[in-house]
Parts: sequence; C-alpha cells; structure tokens
Amino acid sequence: MPQILLKLIEQCQTDEVGMTALAELVAKDPGMAGKILAIANSSAYHRGNRDNRKTGLEHALITLGTETIKTLVISESVLHVFNNFSHASSTDLRAFWKHSLTSALLARSIAESMRYPHAEEAYLAGLLHDVGRLALLATAPKEYGINFHAPDDDALCDVEEKTLRITHQEAGAWLIERWNLDSFLSDSVLYHHESSARLGNVHPLIKIVLLSHLLSDNDLQGPEVKEVATLCGIDEASLEKIAANAFAQVQKSAQCLGIELDGANPLPSSTPCEASSSQEIATKTQLSDEVRNWVLASEAGRSLSSQREEPSLLEAITRSARILFDFEDTAVLKMDSTGRLLVGVPIGENRLRLGEFSVALSSGGGIAESALQRRTAIVSDDGNPLGITEEQLLRILGSDALVCLPLTSRGRCLGVLVGGISAWQIEGFRKREGFLRAFAEQAAISLETVLSRGEETTRRIDAVAERFRHASRKIAHEVNNPLSIIKNYLGILDSKLERQEPISGEIPILNEEIDRVGTIIREYAEIDLSTQDEPAEVNHVIHDVVRLFKDTKYLPDAVKIVACPQELPTEIDLGPDTAKQILINLVKNAIEAMRSGEVRIVNNGHVNRDGSLYVEVCVIDDGPGMSPAVLRNLFHPVETTKGSGHQGLGLNIVHGLIEQNRGRIACRSSNKGTRFEVLLPARDAVVPVV
Repeated sequence: MPQILLKLIEQCQTDEVGMTALAELVAKDPGMAGKILAIANSSAYHRGNRDNRKTGLEHALITLGTETIKTLVISESVLHVFNNFSHASSTDLRAFWKHSLTSALLARSIAESMRYPHAEEAYLAGLLHDVGRLALLATAPKEYGINFHAPDDDALCDVEEKTLRITHQEAGAWLIERWNLDSFLSDSVLYHHESSARLGNVHPLIKIVLLSHLLSDNDLQGPEVKEVATLCGIDEASLEKIAANAFAQVQKSAQCLGIELDGANPLPSSTPCEASSSQEIATKTQLSDEVRNWVLASEAGRSLSSQREEPSLLEAITRSARILFDFEDTAVLKMDSTGRLLVGVPIGENRLRLGEFSVALSSGGGIAESALQRRTAIVSDDGNPLGITEEQLLRILGSDALVCLPLTSRGRCLGVLVGGISAWQIEGFRKREGFLRAFAEQAAISLETVLSRGEETTRRIDAVAERFRHASRKIAHEVNNPLSIIKNYLGILDSKLERQEPISGEIPILNEEIDRVGTIIREYAEIDLSTQDEPAEVNHVIHDVVRLFKDTKYLPDAVKIVACPQELPTEIDLGPDTAKQILINLVKNAIEAMRSGEVRIVNNGHVNRDGSLYVEVCVIDDGPGMSPAVLRNLFHPVETTKGSGHQGLGLNIVHGLIEQNRGRIACRSSNKGTRFEVLLPARDAVVPVV
C-alpha cells in the first residue's frame, strides 16, 4: 500500500527511528511484513543458526538495523514507482489490506482469549494468511488479476488449482517455509481453508487463523464460525466483542493512513475494479514525488561527499542548490562556535558582503527561526515587516523571497543555506518541502564530515604538541637526577684530588650516569634502539641506588638509607637503567619529604598476583606521611610545592614507566611513614597451574 510506504518514508527521515513505532507501522501491511521477515531470517543474518530465528517483527527490525530498513523502504518505493505501482492501476488492494489487517487483529484477540502464549505470532499469522494471493498476483498478473478480486473461499481455491495448479494457501505456506522460522506459521497459512471437522487436535495457531479468517468477513452467525469458535473455547458473546473491537481498530488505522474503505467491504466481485479515486491518485503521485526527490537528493549527497575541503564543499552545495531548485543566487550562513550567531561565508559573486554578514539567533525573523527550529522557512515581504538583516540579504541576493534550509545533522544545526527566488516561485517551493529537506540533510551530513575531519586534525595537532610539551618536561625532570648525581660526584672528585686520595670508584659511576642521560633522551625522542636491555638483577639495582645516594650531598646527615636485598638473585623483565630510574625517583621523593629518619629499599622476592609472577620492591620511609588530598592525585602531574627546579612529575613518570613494563604500584601512607610497593614482572617466570 503506498500509504504505508509514505508513512515509513516519513519515519525513516527522522533522526532517531524508533523500532517499536516502525514495527507497529510495518505490522499493518502484509507485503512489507513478509519482506522484512524474509530478509531478517535469511542466512545472511543467521548463517544457518535456526535457533536464533524469531517470528516477531520488532526482533526482525532490530536484526536488520536502521540503515537496512531504510534501504528496504526506498527500494520498495522505487519498485512501486517505476513499475507503475506493480498492478495497482488495475488491482484495488484496499479490500485485501482490510481483510488481512482485520484477520491479524482478530487473531491476536482470539489468542489472548485462549491464553495462547504467543499473541504477536498469532497477529503475524493473521496478517500473512493470504500472502499467497499477493505472490500469485506478482507471479502471474494476467492469469490471476481477475481472481484476485474474488471472495476468499473454497470456490477461489478450486479456480486457482485449475488455472495455476497451486492454491494461494499452498503458495503462501511455501513462501513462509523458505524463511526457516521455528514456528507453525506456515501451517496456519496452509490450513486456513480446512473444515472444522479436521481441526480436533491440531496446533492452536491453525485454529486461531481459521477463526480470524472466517470472522473477518463479518459472518459471526455462520455455522462454521460457531464450530471453530467452540473448538477454540470462545463463547458467542466474547466472539462478538472481539469482532467489534477489531473492526473498529481497522477503521481507525484506515483513517490515520488516509485509506478509503468505502467500496472495499465486502470483497469486490470478479469484475474489474473502477478507476482509482482522486485521493488514491494523489497518494500515488505524492509517493512518486517522494521517491524522485530521494533519488535526486541521494545523487547530490554522493557528489557532495567527494569534497574533502570545506571551501570546495560549500561551493558544491550552493552550485547544486542553484541547479536543483533554480535559485537566483545562494548564500551559506555558518553557525559560529558560540552557537548564537550565523556568520556569512564569503563565496560566490557577493564574496565581500557575505563575509561581513551575520544574523544573531536572538534577533528573531525567518532566518533565525529556521536555524532554531530546524525547519525549512520561506521569508518574503508579504505584508509582514522584515528585519534589517533579512532585507539586507534580499538585496544581496537580488531576489523577492528567501528559502531558508537549516543544515542539521544529529540534532545540531551547522548553519543555514539561503536561496533567493522570485515571488511567483513561492507557492511551488512550499510544495517541494520534502525535497528541500532531503537535500539539506545530505548537505549537512557532508558538511559535518568535513568539519569533523578538520576538528580531528586540529585535535591531533594539539595532542601532538601537548605530548611534546609533556615529554620535554619529563626529559628535564629525569635528566636532572643523573646530572645532579654527576655534579655531586664531581664535587667528591675535586675534594679527593685536592687531598690526593684514590678516585677509581667514582669514575665508573660518572660514566654510568652520563650513559643514563643519553638513554633517557633517546627513549623520550622515541629512537628505536638496535639492542634490547638485559634483564635487571634487583639486588644489584638496589645496591647501586643506595651507593649513589650515600656519598653525595643528596642525603642529609640526619637521614639514613638502607638496602634490604634477598639472599638469592631475582631478575626482572626490564632493563637495569629503567629499574634504577624508578627507584631513584621514589628514594629522592622520600628524602626530600624527611628531615630525619630512615629510608629502606626492600626486595621482598617473588609475588603471585592474579596468576602472574612479579618481584616486589618496596621503598619505605618513616617520614610525616602524605595527606589524603595528595594521595588522591598521587600519580598525576601536579603543581609542585618544592620550589623552583622541580617539575611535579616524578611519581607520574614512575607510574608511566611501571605501566609500560606491565608492572603495578601502590602506596600506603600515614603519620608513621610512607610505603611504596612496586611489582615488577619476573624474568621468564611461569606460574604452575594447580
């Protein structure tokens, strides 16, 4: 039915398509319902898994997804238009639609009365019980065209058997069986002309569909209706109530969809139907226009989507709009970053004036209202006073009226496309609102893509710049540690040389720290080193760190540093320089927080955490501890309170190094001291499975 397709097109054009609303609309049309179920239960969506195949329309729509549903609706509409609505010119589908929908509503109510647990399946079975008639009409229009109008009874089945060697119930059942539904739906279609004498022990769905089929012709007093109703356990009073409700709902649906039912009840005779009514012709013309508009807008959208830069895209939008709508001239007003002002884009012949033109959304008027309400508007001097900005734009475009198309994507207005037209064109444009809206949507999608691409590029540049700034701060922080150690050892060397003492122990330390400076710079510059670090032995690293601090000015006289290694060697899966860098930062922080006391570096050996093997190293001090506010942001970059020369990045760098090497770190702190527990992955360790 073209009325159903028009409603579906309207639903699909909204930003958010509700599956429940779509299901309710599709459930009124057997042709579209059949198509949806067939595709949703095809192997393309289930790959042979019959267990997941359902009969519910809403489930089928969710399976297909919004884009597939839109494609189906468009393709079905195009098929109707270019095939002259199939056989609608000679076939009145109103009676068929009324009979199918009435049967569906009756079947659902009967199922509920019988307490059949699948009421929606019964509705679908009632809707599709005559789908075989549509299949025969589509396959053999000349042979079946006249029979399609005959009453749906045993006589029709005899004629179908003689002329086509297949009845409509057999055709419908065969069609539904191809959908591979785990349901008795095809059986209910196949047996909906059976006599009540054969229905004693059959599945309830077969009885429900037969009774709904008989009732849909208003024959409540017929003997067969009473027999089948008795089999279903429904008394006469309940049956009358069920029928009255169903007939009323069909009338209401027809009114909502604009379908004239006068002359469609009872089913017409086998004589050719009269010419379509003026309302039907208008509906078909409207559907044809919608399909044409959709095709043209889609073509324009494909052309616009090929533009990669904003200036070329805006030029393409204005050029396409002039061609499609015969605008005298066009302008694009873009929404500024505040969302309160439309700013002219300097394109076209009036480049200078448009570049200095703007419209405040708070100013009122047709242009501002079009952007605020996201709707197409026509602005003209038809007796109502115009704002100065509107009068200015009319003069800039040299036209009598303005057509304002909001460029809206995902609920956000990106700007307004304004076209100038003559006064005699106004009425025609009011009738083309659907086409205007479709084109504006395509243009908005392309514009949003280009703008998002530009915003993404800006974000990436900003992110890279921020990473470089952060890396620079980290380099300055990390290089400062070995440079400070070098400076202190140079002081020690100077003192020893002055006293003429041996200096053999200090030279290797200076070489190590100079090498560490180079390693830090290379790592943060992301230079790919050709060699991989050897695994670190934790005890050696702890002794090296303690030695670095003991003989330098870093360690105040009142602070002691103690190494607590393990008896056996314990290797970790990261290099000694990285391990040393982690411990130096933690020890340095502890010393700076203390006036007196002891700092211990403890190797606690192997630890199993969540099935992975680590080596636990703790840095423990008996200082004043940290406040909850400091603990909360412990591993984030912070504003340092240590004065100049400090970056506030030490623990952030430690955390990053540990995470990069698949380790973990935790901190406990109180007024009795602070304890950092570092878990570093053990070298080539396999945890036995118990």
